Amino acid sequence: MSTPETPEEPRSADDGTPAEGAQVSEAEAELAAQRLERERIERRKAERQGPIEAGAKLSGTAADLLAAVRAVESGEKPPATVFEEARPAPRRPAPEPVRRAPVVPEGPAAPAEGTVGEVREVLTWGGAPATLAAPAAAALGEDAADLLREDPWQLLRVPGVRPEQADGFARALLGGEAGPDDERRGRALTVWLLEQAAAAGHTVLETAALTDALGRQGVPGPEDAVRNAIAEGDVLVFQDAVGEAVGEDEEQPVRVLVGLERCALAEESLADGLARLINSAPKQDGAAEEWERAASAAEGSAADLIRAASGHGLVLHTGGEAALAEPAALLNAAHGMGLRAWAATHSPVGRERFASRVDGPGVATVAGLLSGAEGPGRDPEGALAVDLLVVLDAPQLDVETAALLSESLPDGARLVLSGDPAVLWSVGPGRVFADLLAARACPQIASRRPDPGPLGELVSGIGVGELLQVEAPEKEVVIVPVRDAGEAVHRTVQLVADSVPRALGVPAEETQVITPGHGGAVGTRVLNAALKERLNPGPGRFAGFDPGDRVAWSPAPGRTLPGRVVGADGQGLRLDCAGETVVVPRDRVEQTVRHGWALTAHQAVGARWPAAVVVLPGDAVPALSRPWIYTAFSRADRHLSVVHGVDQALQRAVAEVPAKPRTTRLPVLLAPQLPGAAE
Repeated sequence: MSTPETPEEPRSADDGTPAEGAQVSEAEAELAAQRLERERIERRKAERQGPIEAGAKLSGTAADLLAAVRAVESGEKPPATVFEEARPAPRRPAPEPVRRAPVVPEGPAAPAEGTVGEVREVLTWGGAPATLAAPAAAALGEDAADLLREDPWQLLRVPGVRPEQADGFARALLGGEAGPDDERRGRALTVWLLEQAAAAGHTVLETAALTDALGRQGVPGPEDAVRNAIAEGDVLVFQDAVGEAVGEDEEQPVRVLVGLERCALAEESLADGLARLINSAPKQDGAAEEWERAASAAEGSAADLIRAASGHGLVLHTGGEAALAEPAALLNAAHGMGLRAWAATHSPVGRERFASRVDGPGVATVAGLLSGAEGPGRDPEGALAVDLLVVLDAPQLDVETAALLSESLPDGARLVLSGDPAVLWSVGPGRVFADLLAARACPQIASRRPDPGPLGELVSGIGVGELLQVEAPEKEVVIVPVRDAGEAVHRTVQLVADSVPRALGVPAEETQVITPGHGGAVGTRVLNAALKERLNPGPGRFAGFDPGDRVAWSPAPGRTLPGRVVGADGQGLRLDCAGETVVVPRDRVEQTVRHGWALTAHQAVGARWPAAVVVLPGDAVPALSRPWIYTAFSRADRHLSVVHGVDQALQRAVAEVPAKPRTTRLPVLLAPQLPGAAE
């Protein structure tokens, strides 16, 4: 798979910025769970076997690369040939998974005031904003001030800092010693570019793409910069086979990849966890006759799903909104057999919608399940107390979350990943669901239940690259052409506040506006300001918010929860998010809460509303793609209005602009661990 010439820019804060939660509850507990997972990965890394003896007979570039990896392990710098083509080295076998103890919710430790003060002094000396002191101390630790004095480019580890800002800071501190060829600058930019790539969905980058990007940042020796970053342990290097060797005497072609440790090890942990599920027979928790009776009582692909889940540890299920009836049938059948069966959704809105399809309890959010705030809890060994877990909205799983899930399941459990493969992929790194579908490593059940009506017909056509003109006798789909940005804003407000409620009986609070971006003349900021003025005018007494305002709260990386302001007091801003009361501290409001009458498609994924108004202004053309349009249009249950100002670009995007490629390693990591891999 090809990589983009330049890693994409990270999404803005409104698309789910990394942020701590407002309470010691789900958000902070999720962060605690992620920390424990990283500690577990570190333990596994330390337990791995020594240098691979299988490389003893290698020669040429393969021997050079293996020597480079071993040199890094011993603390030496790798030779210059590390970035040339080399043969793949065998992957070390993974030990048995280590079970985590139940997660104890605890918030991240704030940096000491003394540390923040020292960092503030260094930043002021270098002409950097003092407001960066706290995030710099949090990112760099208690020695942050000394580290910045010794290596000013470490400022790039602070979220939001860009290379030109770090360069200016370095010149202020180092004077004439700060130059584009400084080894410290090259290493820091290598890490920074990989962070940008992770924000764009890549778990690794090919060395050619990374060195090209470093060259565009003015690094005179990009290969040396990457080599130094590897030697210092800032990044990891991998070599993956590409295709098969032509003959016995031919070297197998490989691609050399570089990645951040957290992404690379999470992807490896995920492959190990999934292989364990695939290779282990499900626990015999119900007689085969019971499973067959449940399948016979179901219809169509629901019966296929039940039969597949009865005998396999991992099953993939694909389909749209109507297809949710099939995992619901599986869950109900498992409950009928007395199994500990749970479902997990991406958002609380999705949780409430799916819960109405299930008999009895058993639906949580993925974040709540992992943090322990929702769900069945964990057994004495630290595994989730489940026999069957159905994860909905599976395309939204990034590698770190998916690794947590797979390693949290007990031996003999069944995991069903269900989702619509045509929607936007995860905000975080990886394309887990798409990689597994392509790998064909387990049973795949494709739903035969199409979404009904004109909306279902429209969305189904977009999924296969066709923008259809559908008959909509009940005004299920309405196109509203506009000429400029001002008219687009005016018509959007008119639709939400007047036309849709009057013509269709859908109140404004049940209509969601979706637009491609946050900035610009018709971005979420402008639309939210106009919608607030019309629907809930007020002075914005608390950081720009008033009781009754619709908001989007980002409690943790990659997640956005719709909610409503219910009040404010000395503790902070009080929100109602899907029936849960949340208090966002005063100092976290600006970073984590935005008005939410208008969202981006990434913020809206995993939820649906009775009506949706999708706004496509003329400047939105570069942002349009088939997955974006599919996701935005499929958020509507009963009615879709399209404020259309992009002319033929909409049809071209549906027909010609697929999802942007992401560079990942999951299929390569998983393949050797599957049945028959050694044959």
